[in-house]
Amino acid sequence: MPIKGKLHLHSLPPSSNLLQQQYYFYQARAMASRREGTEYPKAVPPPSQFPEGQWSTGICNCFDDPSNCLLTCFCPCITFGRIAEILDRGNTSCRLQGLIYCAMSHIGCAWLYGGVYRSKLRGFLSLPETPCADWLVHCCCCVCSLCQEYRELKNHGADPSLGWQANVEKWNREGLKPPLPAPGMDR
Repeated sequence: MPIKGKLHLHSLPPSSNLLQQQYYFYQARAMASRREGTEYPKAVPPPSQFPEGQWSTGICNCFDDPSNCLLTCFCPCITFGRIAEILDRGNTSCRLQGLIYCAMSHIGCAWLYGGVYRSKLRGFLSLPETPCADWLVHCCCCVCSLCQEYRELKNHGADPSLGWQANVEKWNREGLKPPLPAPGMDR
C-alpha cells in the first residue's frame, strides 16, 4: 500500500527475512509520517542481530567499543559501576558501585564482586557461563569481562553510560520494553 505515492512495498531492500522486511517498511512509514504530519504507529525495533541464549560478542572483542576498552583499562571501577547500576535497576548508583569495586580491588577481591554481577547479567539474559566460571573470568580477564558485559547490555538496548534513569526515560520515549526483567522476576 503506497503512502501518498512515496513508499511502495516493492521499494524495500531485498531480503528473505520477513521480520527484516517489516522493520524496513515500518521505519520508512514512520519517516514518511514525520515528513507529512500523518500519524502512524512507531517503528518496530530492529530484529535481533545475535542468537538468543548466547553472548553477542566474544570475551576478547574489547576493541568493538574502543572508548569503553580504554576507560575500562584505566578505570575498571567506572565501567563496573555503570554495569552494576543497570543490573540493580538504579537501586544503587554508579558511584557507589564503583567505590565498592575499587575498595574490593585494594584488598584483592574485585574479581569476586565482579563475578557476582556477571552471574546476575547471565541470569537476566539467559547467557551461558562461558568461557569458564564467572569469578574465574573476572579473576583472569577482568578488563575483557567488564568490556564484554558492557557491550552485552548495549546490544540488548541498555546503554550503561546513560545510567538507569536515563535508560528508562529513553525506553519510555521510544515505547520499548526494558531488556531486563521486572523486579521480583529474577532468575
